[in-house]
Amino acid sequence: MRSTVRLRILITCGVLVAAGAGGWQLLPSDGVRTDPIAVGTTDEITSLDPAGAYDAGSWAIYSNVYQSLLTFKPGFTEPVSDAAESCGFAGSGLTTYRCTLRDDLTFSNGRRMTAEDVEYSFERMLGIKTDVGPQPLFPTLRSVDSQGRTVTFHLSAKDVTFPLKLATGAGSIVDRERYPAKKLRPDAAVDGSGPYVLKEYKPGVSALLEPNPRYKGAVTKAGHPVLVKYYAKSEELAGAWKAKDVQVTHRQLPPDFVSGLEAVDGTRVTEAESAEIRNLNFNVRPGSPMADRAVRQAVAAVLDRPAITTGAYKGTVEPLYSLIPQGFVGHSTAFYDRYPEPSGAKAGKILKDAGIATPVKFTFGYRQDDTYAAETTEIERQLEETGLFEVETVEVKWEDFQKQYAKGDFDAYTVGWLPDFPDSDSFTAPLVGTGNTLHNGFSDRLIDSLIASTQRFSDRSRATEDFEAIQNEVADDVPLVPLWQKKDYVLSTETVAGSPYLTDGTGIWRLWELSWI
Repeated sequence: MRSTVRLRILITCGVLVAAGAGGWQLLPSDGVRTDPIAVGTTDEITSLDPAGAYDAGSWAIYSNVYQSLLTFKPGFTEPVSDAAESCGFAGSGLTTYRCTLRDDLTFSNGRRMTAEDVEYSFERMLGIKTDVGPQPLFPTLRSVDSQGRTVTFHLSAKDVTFPLKLATGAGSIVDRERYPAKKLRPDAAVDGSGPYVLKEYKPGVSALLEPNPRYKGAVTKAGHPVLVKYYAKSEELAGAWKAKDVQVTHRQLPPDFVSGLEAVDGTRVTEAESAEIRNLNFNVRPGSPMADRAVRQAVAAVLDRPAITTGAYKGTVEPLYSLIPQGFVGHSTAFYDRYPEPSGAKAGKILKDAGIATPVKFTFGYRQDDTYAAETTEIERQLEETGLFEVETVEVKWEDFQKQYAKGDFDAYTVGWLPDFPDSDSFTAPLVGTGNTLHNGFSDRLIDSLIASTQRFSDRSRATEDFEAIQNEVADDVPLVPLWQKKDYVLSTETVAGSPYLTDGTGIWRLWELSWI
């Protein structure tokens, strides 16, 4: 008989508090089976070096093999101590944040961790500044220094979300003796202090993780060996599940497979409200046709989201008309308010009034996958049927795709987005702030000012008006067009426990929650 577990995780952005002391050393497992639990995913690892990646697949591994000063407990939106003994803002200015490191931490190689390692990790990440690295997450971080067990972060402006950012993969602490200061680590090894150690890694194939006996921090239960298996396409992941090659799957299964889950026997399904969204992003650099705002507005006026969500995605995603998804402070319907119905006539008028010749020719890049190909085909059809656009689609493998859109190789490109931390700021600063992670050349002083304003309020509800104003500006300038928001599904066999706690929208992959029954 099929067992179904449905979890509804509501992300509520509340008052931030200083994290206190805590954490335990992992206890040995009482489980009988010692073979690894196989977890399948289509998320890929861009880099095992935390200074070199800002994507879901890489960060999923980081949360297991590295430690950050702070972390998130399952279901909670306020960070707690992990590598830190305590953390908090110094004074009322919200521009100095100080953490005291635990005094009993060691890296998996046996070397003692110090506050210098923390300082080194941040300075290294900011200094290397790779095209697809996490440095855009810290626009307010001016400098870091350490003394004894204390690490002090000096911010250029008030930022109450800074503790949340420390709890992400971008805050991963590395061994300063194993990671070069000015370049990414070239090998496929990891020297971290997280709940797991990486025993074996085959790029694009698998990662074998085993519990780290040296770990001390916020995780209080023993982990079980896990073999993460990577699949290039969602159809391949579905095939692996059907063939029983994996006991757990998470991100991404084909829409037709997900829509038929009710008919699957012997499967535990965890369905959670998700903050995963997908946007159509525009390259606004000079030389691209999308540098003209009227062209971007015309695209926004044509797009029919329900046709995309019911066609390519079989109703497994919901249309999204705002930068900030449902469940987060400041969510609105800014794009629906401005472009309530798909209209080729409205798009044509926008282009004509701006004196733009048609058809507008542009390149459209997307990640290689059958579902994304179907999505792109539908968007291409909608745009070209108006006679206003001529679209050249380009399908690229994920790692190359990231590098190419960062270089400006595409005029438009679709990218999924998961929040780095449970706060609306994770959908504003990284996506539309100056120097954003989309590398699309977009910059707007008013939006930057509004983003800075939202970061001043510890009571996040007080930032609602500013978040709504940001979304109105985005709907007018259109550096991107929101497409959809989806639910999150985790599948597991009846032989595995803990799958409902694998993910909760905070960006942490809790592999240690999995165990054999």
